Amino acid sequence: MTEAAAITAVMRALADPTRRAVFERVVGSDEITVVGLTRGSGVTQGAISQHLKSLRLAGLVAERAEGRNVYYRAEPEGLGPLVDWMSHYGVFWRERFANLRTLLKEIDP
Repeated sequence: MTEAAAITAVMRALADPTRRAVFERVVGSDEITVVGLTRGSGVTQGAISQHLKSLRLAGLVAERAEGRNVYYRAEPEGLGPLVDWMSHYGVFWRERFANLRTLLKEIDP
């Protein structure tokens, strides 16, 4: 997968608020099953499975089968393409904060 495609996959996967909530629940657990994610979510088991598939294809979660259960865990390196993309804009924010700092010093020496 190219860098641009990886960034797009991660952004698309995290663009959906329900999918972000599923991802956050996976991140908050060492490992969790679809049944565990479905409990208390207000989302059907089929929908959770579809969200997990999107997250897996984007490289954000990994799965491990054990008997009849599939356990999901977060893959932190899956966020790498997004972090790399955002780091390109770090210069922009550093310059803006430096300008703000200068302005605040001028206003209130």
